[in-house]
Amino acid sequence: MTATTTTPALSAASRSSAASTWVNKRVRGIFILPSIIYIAVMIIFPIAYTVFLSFTNSQGAVSRPFRFVGLDNYIYWFTDTVRFWPAAGRTVYYTAFALVLELLLGLAIALLLRRTFRGQGFVRAAILMPLVATPVAIGMMWLLILEPNIGMANYVLQNLGLPQQGFLTDPDQALNTLIWIDVWQWTPMMALILLAGLTSLPDEPYEAAAVDGANAWQRFRHLTVPMLWPTMAAATMLRAIDALKSFDIIYATKGRGGGSRHEAETLNILAYGESFEHSMYGRASALLMVFLLLIVASLAVIQILRKAGQR
Repeated sequence: MTATTTTPALSAASRSSAASTWVNKRVRGIFILPSIIYIAVMIIFPIAYTVFLSFTNSQGAVSRPFRFVGLDNYIYWFTDTVRFWPAAGRTVYYTAFALVLELLLGLAIALLLRRTFRGQGFVRAAILMPLVATPVAIGMMWLLILEPNIGMANYVLQNLGLPQQGFLTDPDQALNTLIWIDVWQWTPMMALILLAGLTSLPDEPYEAAAVDGANAWQRFRHLTVPMLWPTMAAATMLRAIDALKSFDIIYATKGRGGGSRHEAETLNILAYGESFEHSMYGRASALLMVFLLLIVASLAVIQILRKAGQR
């Protein structure tokens, strides 16, 4: 009777111990399972569905029947010299110039803010003001400032005896004007990241270099830049992703198609128009996949430059 009663109890304890051991061995996987499910549902599935649509002629209503067309959508874009290739060139141009200017200006501001001076806290808070407003609000603000007839920019130029400019309304100036707006908004973020990197640099190499008679430029070139390079690469990578997919400011200031002559049309604007204005979902999906490959290639180049700078 006792043996019969003890056996189920031992069996239950054994099962409980086995379950506890199984959970302990897989506790990390259990904790990250919700994140994996979220990534699969919110990221992997949309990308996979976009890839699927890019090989179809999906258009019009979502419920409308469609058929597979193979690589026709990709061939369409790669042979489009009127909209696609100019938009790709503008995307690269916009991103490259914005990144270079933001990196240089951000580094200069970070070096200045690294010094101790009166009102340092106020200045650090003030330079972050462009990051507070939304991109659409910033776009509308600059649209008013740069308005050719009543804008403040041309009023100042006129008082200085300089010729008035078209800025966003001039097809030859629109893209460069948008780059400067982007630089105005995002340089503070670059400065903040680089300032954090500068603050973490050790003082001993600088003290040793000063003892050896190195001047300020030599210390900057041979100490600051090499030690700050990983931070600069990380900041550049973050900004590159954001700059490549810029949409809000361009659409808020130039509207559909990046302007009447498509003078500010980037791949993002082109994909938006193809999808939401013309309802060509198959073509838009193919364009977005090409755009994704462009982003991945850009990040790969930045990663290679980062590793080369660390050697």
